[in-house]
Amino acid sequence: EKGAFTGALQRRAGRFESADGGTLFLDEIGAIPPAVQSKILRAVEYGTFERVGSADPVEVDVRIVGATHADLPALAREGRFQQDLLDRLAFEVLFVPPLRVRRGDIRLLAEHFARRMAVEVGREEAPPFSAAALQALEGHGWPGNVRELKNVVERAVHRSDGNPIADIVFDPFQSPFAAEPPPLPPAEGTVRPALDQPPLRPLKAAVTDLEVSLLRRALTAARFNQKLAARLLGLSYDQFRGLRRRHARRLESPAPTPPSPAPP
Repeated sequence: EKGAFTGALQRRAGRFESADGGTLFLDEIGAIPPAVQSKILRAVEYGTFERVGSADPVEVDVRIVGATHADLPALAREGRFQQDLLDRLAFEVLFVPPLRVRRGDIRLLAEHFARRMAVEVGREEAPPFSAAALQALEGHGWPGNVRELKNVVERAVHRSDGNPIADIVFDPFQSPFAAEPPPLPPAEGTVRPALDQPPLRPLKAAVTDLEVSLLRRALTAARFNQKLAARLLGLSYDQFRGLRRRHARRLESPAPTPPSPAPP
């Protein structure tokens, strides 16, 4: 409610209130803390709740769908999930087998994610998968299930640059934007010339320059699609936008031209 605490400037509808007359999806319900489980149980049991800062009950009619990879009956036996809540949520239980045993779904899902990615990066159509690429997708174990498949396909579509997808890279750290491994140390007994090492700089300035450089490269590679650039850097969209705001002035100015090498 407005005025319930410092910063509560207006009334805000919560999740149950917003879902009144519809469906509320609770993902990873096995990880819900016990205190939140009790609140959900009361709302499910009575169909009412009170807003923070109010004693007036709000009545709602909400269908609840939950998802989890955890063994909820086992968690309930261990006292980590409330048995009463489990009984009420388990009105109908559906088991979805992992992707590794649904080989026939892999191609359909891969083509679906490829079409979505093509639209996101502004291409007219999704690149086709080669026979070798499809064989690699269908032969993978998919420990990350559908989310892993989605990420792998999105990387493949981005790297294809509109060409047919021939190679599938499952390891995200093989990205072209991954940091290069550090050089091997010099052999024992050798001395590296001092001129080979760049001059020392303040750490904060060096980190800032590196962040700006990576932001420029990611934005250019993603054709200034910020969501795609965030994924290329392994950041959430909010993290990427925070970095971009922090370095907005540097990013808006042209990139410095590296000095020409001195003549021999």
